[in-house]
Amino acid sequence: ESIKDYILNLVRATRYPETMGLKSLTAMIEFGASPRGSIWLGKGAQAVAFLAGRGYVTPQDVKEIAFDVLRHRIILSYEAEAEQVFPEDIIARILDTVPVP
Repeated sequence: ESIKDYILNLVRATRYPETMGLKSLTAMIEFGASPRGSIWLGKGAQAVAFLAGRGYVTPQDVKEIAFDVLRHRIILSYEAEAEQVFPEDIIARILDTVPVP
């Protein structure tokens, strides 16, 4: 259950960064990941765990796949593009800020 909440909080932070203490990202993100992003983040983390020979998902599994799953789901604002901020920068900040269970 805590991994599901972690995944939901990561995706929520792409849509409403201020709710996760990332108010400075609000102007950088035009559109965040949709609810489908959380589904695929969970499935991707399950795949990472499976390939590691585990039947359970850890927060590290989620972090390992987060860039690949979320990169194309975050649409940056003109301000972010002008400041040469990339989706990977946004994802890294989110992963560093959202509390890990």
